[in-house]
Amino acid sequence: MDILNYGKAICYSGYRQGQSPKTEVPSREQIEEDLDILVKEGYQYIRMYDPNLHARRALEIIREKKLPLKCMIGIDSEPEVNNPDCPFVKQEYSKEELEKNRKRNDDEVENLILLVKEFDECVAAVSVGNENTPIWGSRMVKPERLLAHARRFKEALDKPVTFCEGIFEWPHLKELGDFLDFISVHSYPLHYKETVDVAVAMNKKHYEEVKALFPDKQVLFTEVGWTTKTNSAMVPGQACVENQKRYITELNEWLEKDQIIGFIFEAFDEPWKGSNPNKSECNWGLYYLDRTRKW
Repeated sequence: MDILNYGKAICYSGYRQGQSPKTEVPSREQIEEDLDILVKEGYQYIRMYDPNLHARRALEIIREKKLPLKCMIGIDSEPEVNNPDCPFVKQEYSKEELEKNRKRNDDEVENLILLVKEFDECVAAVSVGNENTPIWGSRMVKPERLLAHARRFKEALDKPVTFCEGIFEWPHLKELGDFLDFISVHSYPLHYKETVDVAVAMNKKHYEEVKALFPDKQVLFTEVGWTTKTNSAMVPGQACVENQKRYITELNEWLEKDQIIGFIFEAFDEPWKGSNPNKSECNWGLYYLDRTRKW
């Protein structure tokens, strides 16, 4: 039996020009505009990443306006171990810095518990983290620590608990996965240098692989998407609006047919993720920065 009922789902990070998680969060008016757009598009679930002011404002609006949205929310952990294989940044945190991060992550767990208790009816599930175990990761957390956070959530909350991680990491997370209420997978055909012609087939393959690892668990996607621009080594010509439209359309048809929840990444373009506007990370949105639909 599935923990969460099927519904259209999307990742929501509403930071606009000049805003970011470390600077300024969107205003209530901006978040209300965003959520109204998503409700009109038929989304029933949104995913947010940490218990900050952005999430609080979104939950307040969902409650006050009685919007038909439920939120999955997690913690955005800081690194608890150095990763010498991280290609993005050289990691040489001191023992003191890593211990500070561990304390901060524990505090975030408690902050999320308080937020969920306050907005209980608006929350569908909680996550103990986001991509904290891949070999390329910049925010590494040991599986035993993730498991400890999952235990704390289950102790304090009456909500399903999950962990959001890429397809290739789940074979190494059996103990954690067995403890979770459902398994949350990230699957990006573009990152694996696949074309739009075979993209959804790859998502289907990934779903079956994880389902085989955890046959008694509900498996869903917490990130699937298609960027519309890139300056990286993806297959040339694949990152465009036309292919995003085809991919998302075919993906949604399969997800609805098989009643699999898939959080599309991402609702809106995110300029804060890079100084180059053509960077793939800035352009996964189904909507441009001005909130107009791409297709």
